[in-house]
Amino acid sequence: MKITFLGTGTSQGIPIIGSKHPVCHSDDPRDKRLRVSILIEAAERNYVVDCGPDFRQQMLVNQVDRLDGILFTHEHADHTAGLDDIRPFFFRQGNIPVYAHKRVVGELKRRFDYIFETENKYPGAPGVAIHEVVNDATFKLDDLKVIPINVYHAKLQVFGYRIGDFAYLTDVKTIEPEEKEKLKNLDVLVVNALREEPHYSHFNLEEALEFVKEINPKKVYFTHISHLLGFHEEVESKLPQNVHLAYDGLSIEVN
Repeated sequence: MKITFLGTGTSQGIPIIGSKHPVCHSDDPRDKRLRVSILIEAAERNYVVDCGPDFRQQMLVNQVDRLDGILFTHEHADHTAGLDDIRPFFFRQGNIPVYAHKRVVGELKRRFDYIFETENKYPGAPGVAIHEVVNDATFKLDDLKVIPINVYHAKLQVFGYRIGDFAYLTDVKTIEPEEKEKLKNLDVLVVNALREEPHYSHFNLEEALEFVKEINPKKVYFTHISHLLGFHEEVESKLPQNVHLAYDGLSIEVN
């Protein structure tokens, strides 16, 4: 299974429009971050986790020509605003499978009502096949077994996903002990680390590192990174040996 980081930035991306912060003017390409998302490639199938406002650009940059499903973590715009751009995939493949919490499906129907319309649908609109994700109920993407991980983004419920010995969590602030049990014996953990200063709805760097110690995976990649965390190279050099900052375009192989 191959994981590609399509985007590793927070809701505004890096650089931020009009910002004079030094990280926003960095020449290091690893400091330029689109909105957070990953591509999962397995058995000639392509799945993405989240579909934010940079989705079209991410698909073009990574030359993705087939999409077999979208797993949504939650409904915030930086994770959902690109849904209309599934149209080229829909025109070639038909309805695109979407996996999400019932609440998230409701929000998508409200924002993208024309996609979910069943009568008098505009002929240029894409279509989706809805699959509701329920906590403690595993599901399959072809041969991949997916375990939902229930976490909280302040008071908002968010789903992370475990596939084999790989887990992807973003927008986490708190997680209950029973959900942590689902994250034992991981080869690779991806989790958010927003900045050094505390934040009301995201792990900061200290909290993310404490979480890593508790879960104890073999390897870790931080994502959903703000410019306030600092320059990629400087932050990376201070992290534990098995912990890394992800960056846009990074690909890893997971058994």
